[in-house]
Amino acid sequence: MSDAFSTRMLNITTGSEETVVDLTQECERYLREVAGRRDGLLNVFVPHATAGIALIETGAGSDHDLLAALQDLLPADDRWRHRHGSPGHGRDHVMPAIVPPHATLPVIDGSLALGTWQSVCLVDTNVSNHDRQVRLSFLA
Repeated sequence: MSDAFSTRMLNITTGSEETVVDLTQECERYLREVAGRRDGLLNVFVPHATAGIALIETGAGSDHDLLAALQDLLPADDRWRHRHGSPGHGRDHVMPAIVPPHATLPVIDGSLALGTWQSVCLVDTNVSNHDRQVRLSFLA
């Protein structure tokens, strides 16, 4: 494999509650190992039908606000045609249309070029699946 492309899978345990998991430090750690001081792109992808990747401020309540907004937009009730799993689970399969399962981010001089308050986050509303994978891929 060329040193212009590298990929790694992260294993994340999200627990039994809807959650937003900040992945920014893991992304930066990965880039320190593979990017050197190069510019490029970091792709963050979650290969699950019920999770997404968001750029959002964390720690000041925005992560909880995002989950509340998703609960308002996608209530966990019996309206969903997709009915296996926990009650309202169909909403979890619609959520990635709102919070996509990927983000492609600029890397400048080996570091993420994020805005001041931006964090890279896994968004998981599926309380039935606690084990998630996130693929990080760097392209120089």
